[in-house]
Amino acid sequence: MHHLAVAERFVAAHHPHATIAIVAGSTARGERTATSDIDLLLLGDQLFDTQEQTSEASTHEFDGEIFEVFAYTPGGFDEWARRGVEQHRPVTVHMLVEGIAIRDDSDLPALRQKWRAVLDAGPTLSAQESAFRRYVITDVLDDLRDSADDLERHVEASVLFERTAELMLLSEGCWIATGKWLPRRLRDLDRERADRLSDPLLARDYAAFADRVEDELERAGGRVQSGFLR
Repeated sequence: MHHLAVAERFVAAHHPHATIAIVAGSTARGERTATSDIDLLLLGDQLFDTQEQTSEASTHEFDGEIFEVFAYTPGGFDEWARRGVEQHRPVTVHMLVEGIAIRDDSDLPALRQKWRAVLDAGPTLSAQESAFRRYVITDVLDDLRDSADDLERHVEASVLFERTAELMLLSEGCWIATGKWLPRRLRDLDRERADRLSDPLLARDYAAFADRVEDELERAGGRVQSGFLR
């Protein structure tokens, strides 16, 4: 409750024209850590000084808290939300639907209903995108198997985990994410499969990790290499 009150004061001081204000992230989920900031989504027709500006992402310090602010006009939010959906990472949509509203207007319920339906539907992975993702994984996987340099293998394995986790999620109709949220989404999908992929990576057993990547690659449709057009 303390952090919501600080957020309300921040909005009143810096964005008084916001008609919708939503606290999201770890603060909304009750999972704050010592270094957590406050993620804040703002919507309003009069947020910016010029009509040409429709969005802004900014960082502020206020009352001892760090705020990560994502501010949009209604049209700007729609543009960026659709862009996130197309990239399979609708961060602002998750903020809108899952966050805690500290400033509300009559448009918010319908807006949430609209975008909740998009989140519930999940992403669509086209055959071409699946092939391209498998092509990238195939290429890096071969590099990992061939490499004898510890640093190179570490980097290649990190790339492979990210790309493979994304492919696993998208193949099951689940949204992807970056940073700490990627393994969290993967565990939510299937904890056993997530552990099977990540355990050898954490143990730096790159040969076993490569085998697990190969398993997931086959599950998603197999290797892609010769003859692929992109």
